[in-house]
Amino acid sequence: MSTTAVLPTPADLLSRPLGLLRLKPQAVTPEPGARRISSQNLLAGERELVITHQGSEYHLRLTRNDKLILTK
Repeated sequence: MSTTAVLPTPADLLSRPLGLLRLKPQAVTPEPGARRISSQNLLAGERELVITHQGSEYHLRLTRNDKLILTK
């Protein structure tokens, strides 16, 4: 038994509110009391930082495309 996906037509897409068509997520506004630190200060010239949290290690890495990735 095969399942066929039904794709929306261009008319369906145009009938939706513009907010549902955004490709990039909107920036999240930090809470007023949230502390800010630049990634340059956090990484201090390195490409990786190890963060310990409740006995686990998390790795914050700077990619070749200057993106940040946090992995456990």
